[in-house]
Amino acid sequence: MPVRVAESSAPSLAPGQDANPEHSLLPACTLLSAGQTFAGTQNVSNSQKDEAWKVNVRVHGFDPDHGYLCGIMEALNVPYAETPVVTFWEGEIIDGKNFTFYTGKWEATPEDDVRHWSKFPSFSPLLSQVEADGGKSLNLRHYPYIFMRWKEQYFVNVSVDCGLTIAGFYYVCFSCIDGSINGFYYDPNSSPYQKLELKSTNEGRSGFSFSSYQLQ
Repeated sequence: MPVRVAESSAPSLAPGQDANPEHSLLPACTLLSAGQTFAGTQNVSNSQKDEAWKVNVRVHGFDPDHGYLCGIMEALNVPYAETPVVTFWEGEIIDGKNFTFYTGKWEATPEDDVRHWSKFPSFSPLLSQVEADGGKSLNLRHYPYIFMRWKEQYFVNVSVDCGLTIAGFYYVCFSCIDGSINGFYYDPNSSPYQKLELKSTNEGRSGFSFSSYQLQ
């Protein structure tokens, strides 16, 4: 389902606001915190086949003051894998203070950034200001969506020669309205626009359980 945009929540520039802001604090969002879990799918289809992996995600760390979060991602039905494939990822929260909408690494150009962010309907009201300054002067405090980048750092339970790649990263949009996550994977050497769709599974911390993994 497409992400809904709250009609009265369009961001704006604060009076006298510049690119230095305490305005860039995140909205109070109880659905995104350490311990939160999500479940859904990642579409990895290409021109030869239609394929989707079941995916579980757990947030392990969440530091909104520094625009940081981290967690693990578990893909359950990866072809030729004898067990679920688990990766550790770190995230950048787009707040205009720590991180902007422009990635500046991982082979992503500003054009790539705008093209991928624009796939989220909730990004539409932000586009003109992002094109102007990367979104540094946007006031996102009351915006009901949180934009992030998730970068897988290493495989937790399989070797690097497992036939999979974690060279790319995810453009992510989180809804503070219902706790849903939509994302698109970017890697110039992989199928474009692999879509990640997740829903919160434990608003009361009673969601699914992961197997035990040691993070290094």
